[in-house]
Amino acid sequence: MRVGFIGLGNMGAGMARNIHAAGFPLTVYDVRESALADFEALGAARATSPAEVARRTDVVLTSLPGPEQVASVAVGPDSVLDGIARDAVLIETSTSRPTLIREVARRFAELGAHVLDAPVSGGKEGAESRNLGVMVGGPRDIFDRVRPVLEAFGDKVFYAGAIGAGSVAKLVHNMIGHGIRQALAEGLTLGVKAGMETEALWECVRRGAVGRMHYLHEALPATMFRDSYTPAAFTLALARKDLGLATELAREVGVPVPVADLVEGLVLEALARGWGDLDNNVVVRLQEEAAGTSVRAPGIDLTRAARFITTHPGS
Repeated sequence: MRVGFIGLGNMGAGMARNIHAAGFPLTVYDVRESALADFEALGAARATSPAEVARRTDVVLTSLPGPEQVASVAVGPDSVLDGIARDAVLIETSTSRPTLIREVARRFAELGAHVLDAPVSGGKEGAESRNLGVMVGGPRDIFDRVRPVLEAFGDKVFYAGAIGAGSVAKLVHNMIGHGIRQALAEGLTLGVKAGMETEALWECVRRGAVGRMHYLHEALPATMFRDSYTPAAFTLALARKDLGLATELAREVGVPVPVADLVEGLVLEALARGWGDLDNNVVVRLQEEAAGTSVRAPGIDLTRAARFITTHPGS
């Protein structure tokens, strides 16, 4: 496959270098002359526009700052759409809007071309070292066809579902990450202000169930995904006790904990529903109700989660 790459910035440069190193004939385009010169020195061909990249290649990848640039490069003047051949593929790796990529896919389908959204996770270092997660949405047969290209720059390539699913997965992934970061910041500032040494506190947190992401890998698949909250050793009533003690400590030492306060309010609401003797994860039912959806996957193999914990003890 002849591959084109548009956008040779922090992420794109490393991804494109790995594609080139894998032996794919590569044509590149970027608005910066210096970026093009670097790749030309490696033996890649340069193009003068996104349309020219598409005319020269079978698969075009883009790595761009955001939705405005994605729309311009994909379907704007002198864009990939203007040069794309029938049955060729656009792979959009930027973090962007699911609605935008679905509209782009519709426009390309009118010409008999295909689109995948494949945002990545791992940062600049991961792009350079091929240590990237790639979340791919679009037709499964097209995903299978271009998988060798995806695996040239990502070591964890996942098929997420229909077009737009990759973008949804990336937005959810990042949103959860930012929420966890705030919760960690609250906990660590509370612990240090309450008298702990930073490194000792960090070790205690990361070596426990939180640091192993027990809730993600084991608890939620066993409870939320099955809607099963039979009485367990760690009930909601016990969770309320522990959380209440933590927020009490925060007030004593003067540390604001907005995420913990929000969670405590949800736990109190769940207790008012009479769920105190159920598994503490039952509180997620409130979010399902508010969202008007259910998160179910009863067929998930729980032993797979246990194996992940065993093989990734620091996760």
